[in-house]
Amino acid sequence: MQISDFDYHLPEHLIAQFPPETRGTSRLLHVAGKNLSDRVFTELPDLLQSGDVLVFNDTKVIKARMFGEKASGGKIEALIERVLDQHQALAHIKASKAPKPGTILHFQGGFSAEMTERQGDLFKLDFSAFHSDLTVLDILEASGLLPLPPYITHVPDEEDAKRYQTVYARDPGAVAAPTAGLHFTEEILAQLRAKGVKTCFLTLHVGAGTFMPVRVDDISQHVMHHERYRIPAETQAAIHEAKATGKRVIAVGTTSLRALEASSQNGLLAEPEGDTNIFITPGYQFKVIDRLVTNFHLPKSTLLMLVSAFAGHETMRAAYDHAVAKEYRFFSYGDSMLLEPAAQ
Repeated sequence: MQISDFDYHLPEHLIAQFPPETRGTSRLLHVAGKNLSDRVFTELPDLLQSGDVLVFNDTKVIKARMFGEKASGGKIEALIERVLDQHQALAHIKASKAPKPGTILHFQGGFSAEMTERQGDLFKLDFSAFHSDLTVLDILEASGLLPLPPYITHVPDEEDAKRYQTVYARDPGAVAAPTAGLHFTEEILAQLRAKGVKTCFLTLHVGAGTFMPVRVDDISQHVMHHERYRIPAETQAAIHEAKATGKRVIAVGTTSLRALEASSQNGLLAEPEGDTNIFITPGYQFKVIDRLVTNFHLPKSTLLMLVSAFAGHETMRAAYDHAVAKEYRFFSYGDSMLLEPAAQ
């Protein structure tokens, strides 16, 4: 398929720049083949059944964007892509000239790091020689900025610090939020559990690659970015039980879906921890997921390809046309969808 097969017209005013005033009050488009139902997110429990298993991504967004300068005085901007250990991280770096190994970088707040090596497009930063008593996460919390997506134009503030984070976030490491989860409140979670819906968690630390454009016309030539995931034993058990008893497994967000499908390429959850660059496009046979809660995705994006693979290419074209016509709010702070799988 061609990249043009996943394009659509989106008026700029439909890109949500801020979250809804109250968490959980977003709209919800229920997509079941040709049937498109306009709902609100608080109605999600009405659309699920006792015994369903909802799988959430509990990653926590870190303050991954740092500003500073090289010893020469040249300005730099670093976006931490992955925390490697207590003192090292991989980062994207913007600078007039890319730093060479051995370059010392000085960041706002009085923090410094050595750029020790290149790894493809990424730069390895080592803070240990300057801050042996602090971890990378300590330094980011003290000096970093929340890395809002490129289509959100305002400077992150205290409201973003609360709202660009799920209510169940607990494992720091992501540079982008698993945005389908932003709609859930403690009250909605309680309603789901009271109905008999099981809730469980995995961790996939979302990388900046989620916003990288596809730069090839033939999508089969695209190379996906890598992300780490981990599926705890209790989540594995809940999914195995659901599959054995004919219950539905529902991924909350494309990140949860990617982790579950990546882990099941050689059997159901055969690899519960790993590093994945799984690229899901129309024609993919899903091995775990029965339903998907997701937000609306950018034109020509790999995530639009993923949801088209799940719900059907023509179905998603119709759903997006409907959402634009009905003026749904798009992207990270926007509205949501509940997708039924395409007919086999």
